[in-house]
Amino acid sequence: ELMTGYTMLRNGGVGNGGQPWVLRWSSRIRLTWLSFTLFVILVFFPLIAHYYLTTIDDADDAGKRIFGPRTGNELCEVKHVQDLCRIRESVSEELLQLEAKRQELNSEIAKLNLKIEACKKSIENAKQDLLQLKNVISQTEHSYKELMAQNQPKLSLPIRLLPDKDDATFPLPKSNRNCRLHNCFDYSRCPLTSGFPVYVYNSDDYPFGSSLDPLIKQAFEATVRTNVYVTENANIACVYIILVGEMQEPVMPKPTELEQQLHSLPYWRTDGHNHLIINLSRKSETQNFIYNISTGRAMIAQSTFYDAQYRPGFDIVVSPLVHAMSEPNFLEIPPQVPVKRKYLFSFQGEKIESLRSSLQEVRSFEEEIEGDAPADYDDRIITTLKAVQDSKLDFVLVEFTCKNQPKASLPTEWALCGERDDRLELLKLSTFALIITPGDTRLVISAGCTMRLFEALEVGAIPVVLGEQVQLPYNDVIRWNEAALIIPKPRITEVHFLLRSISDNDLLAMRRQGRFLWETYFSTSDNVFSTVLAIIRTRIQIPAAPIREEPAVEIPHRSGKAAGTDPNMADNGDLDLGPVETEPPYASPKYLRNFTLTAMDIYRNWNSAPGPFHLFPYTPFDPVLPSEAKFMGSGTGFRPIGGGAGGSGKEFQAALGGNVPREQFTVVMLTYEREEVLMNSLERLNGLPYLNKVVVVWNSPKLPSEDLLWPDIGVPIMVVRTEKNSLNNRFLPWDEIETEAILSIDDDAHLRHDEIMFGFRVWREARDRIVGFPGRYHAWDIPHQSWLYNSNYSCELSMVLTGAAFFHKYYAYLYSYVMPQAIRDMVDEYINCEDIAMNFLVSHLTRKPPIKVTSRWTFRCPGCPQALSHDDSHFHERHKCINFFVKVYGYMPLLYTQFRVDSVLFKTRLPHDKTKCFKFI
Repeated sequence: ELMTGYTMLRNGGVGNGGQPWVLRWSSRIRLTWLSFTLFVILVFFPLIAHYYLTTIDDADDAGKRIFGPRTGNELCEVKHVQDLCRIRESVSEELLQLEAKRQELNSEIAKLNLKIEACKKSIENAKQDLLQLKNVISQTEHSYKELMAQNQPKLSLPIRLLPDKDDATFPLPKSNRNCRLHNCFDYSRCPLTSGFPVYVYNSDDYPFGSSLDPLIKQAFEATVRTNVYVTENANIACVYIILVGEMQEPVMPKPTELEQQLHSLPYWRTDGHNHLIINLSRKSETQNFIYNISTGRAMIAQSTFYDAQYRPGFDIVVSPLVHAMSEPNFLEIPPQVPVKRKYLFSFQGEKIESLRSSLQEVRSFEEEIEGDAPADYDDRIITTLKAVQDSKLDFVLVEFTCKNQPKASLPTEWALCGERDDRLELLKLSTFALIITPGDTRLVISAGCTMRLFEALEVGAIPVVLGEQVQLPYNDVIRWNEAALIIPKPRITEVHFLLRSISDNDLLAMRRQGRFLWETYFSTSDNVFSTVLAIIRTRIQIPAAPIREEPAVEIPHRSGKAAGTDPNMADNGDLDLGPVETEPPYASPKYLRNFTLTAMDIYRNWNSAPGPFHLFPYTPFDPVLPSEAKFMGSGTGFRPIGGGAGGSGKEFQAALGGNVPREQFTVVMLTYEREEVLMNSLERLNGLPYLNKVVVVWNSPKLPSEDLLWPDIGVPIMVVRTEKNSLNNRFLPWDEIETEAILSIDDDAHLRHDEIMFGFRVWREARDRIVGFPGRYHAWDIPHQSWLYNSNYSCELSMVLTGAAFFHKYYAYLYSYVMPQAIRDMVDEYINCEDIAMNFLVSHLTRKPPIKVTSRWTFRCPGCPQALSHDDSHFHERHKCINFFVKVYGYMPLLYTQFRVDSVLFKTRLPHDKTKCFKFI
């Protein structure tokens, strides 16, 4: 069928019942036209539209733009376009309203955040106020308990009594030989509150004054002028002093003439009670001319005494006045190390007259021991010492005959040989120096023996005194067995064994103690005179005069600038710093035991070179009993325990801890023309707990700017003007410092409050040490055989820089008034090394290293101007300083330490209600 249809179409015929061909053709025509129309519409119209769209902006005439932008009125002429415009405007208005609401909500959120921060600060302030109130209540309760426990009235000072001039009721002793303080001294002239006034006669007003040695008289007068106890009012004097020697032999008065002149003194009062006759010796051959003079009840101070003349506890054996008008040169004094020297011991001397000839009888050695007459052991001493020298077991040097003419001496006394410089050179090579006492035991001490003792101590030769009957200088207050060996003459055969058995540590300790005694009580005329006065004052139990404080000349300045809060300073972690005290500054309690400690532990205080508070004299004019001095302000080490509140860290910190319940510290800040740096440093102290005041040491001759506004940090700021630009001003004991604790800090130091508080807590447990932050150490340079200053990181240290360190005000007095002047002069010369000098001083006194706290290696503030320590010459100067200080001290006093102090619970997580407490580790 298909084939049939196809054939019919092809042939143009008609099929079965088919249509004409025209109809079929027209149908085909319509289909073709429809296809062509669709093709044109679908192909050409998009092309035309694309052309116009791409060329819409190329028309020059805006009116010819078919699809160009039109005005709103023209665009809205079309109805549907107007609807679209209205929709757009409505949407825009809604968007603007939503944006306004969003901004309003953001503003409200910011205000709420500020309120939240303000609430948080209010909560913190409330907590601080609550903690402060608790602390005040606790301190009030503790003070109340202490007052209730004492339950005794406050004592007032007694009324001072002035005795009558005649002293008619004063009882007379049976004999002047029996004079002691209880029967030959008038205590009524010396009340406890008198201050120990001393009147000194002018020797030039009396005939014997022209016979005095000019050097001794000049030195004595210079010392008297500077002594704090000397008064010109003889009516109130406790003790009267007259200088009678050393006499010059050609013009020496007769004993009877001198006696008459003494008895004619205006305040002698018939028997000379409360008088002190001083006979100083500058030479070894000084004679004991007072022996034949009636001195009544007057005390005698000289270097030569016979047994019948010396009154123990009343008279005073003094050291010779070798350096009359000159200070000793510390650079010429040999170092204390090495311990052992070339010779084990040495002795040079010649005996002019033997004991046998003086006794006008001849006996054997055994007969003298058995008989009543004193035995002359000197022959056996000579034989034994020569045998030791000949044995050559040790290098020793003994000479019993002088190469040149020996010095004049008393009978049975060993005369000195040669000149002083020659003797010193020999002693510098000797570990021990033998001192043979006079053969006549009735001569308890002689000027020759005291001269040998002086020279041995001066150069570090340990004295070995043969003769236990000897009365060494100041023997009733000095324990000589700590610096010398006192051996009975019968033990001469055992001396060699004893000297060899002493260990090096003991030798160094004895040499160091001898150096301390020599510097403190022997070296200068000031020391000799002050020691004599101090012995009398100590015997009659009068407290020492307060040490001189440095008067602070304040520079007027304006304050009132509100101090900001450094966020780095306030970031204390979980450390509770304690309350910020709102009360007035609290000074350390005044010392209240001056009147009782005077008579306690005399030997411990006179002889203790290593102790922190019992070593050096507090003043260069009163070398005694450091614990009596009033300058310390409080009785450190003697106050009752009561500061700790238990083992819990939170309660411990609330009470500050330690053995003193309430205490503050003073910041001393040295500055030089760096006002901006200084102001920033002062602002960082704002809100620091337990801060008493800030003393700014203005080291520049140029005063601060008049328009400079100082910050208000809640405590007084005292700006002190100095006389000259000196780094020693950092350690002056300013009278404005009313606390025992001093925080010495540089003006560019950057410390957080928690670090300062931790250092303060540590110092309270080690008050005799320097407690600070930056550590340094010293090292021995083997190639150059010298000491070096080192600031590299190390596992040990020997110094803590005082640019950020706590120390006791006690050391400020010692640094300024007692430490050798040569050290302070070198600090001024280099404008450097004052911190090293303070470390040397404290280590020398305590024999302890400083204490470093925290693990920070640097504390300088970022962006501050460059300091002196950044100069290349800084370290070279510090090398020189260390080596010079070693020469002055005679040894290296710095000690190494390998520990640092941190909290017990360092880096330990704790509950919120448990605060870290601190202890040494």
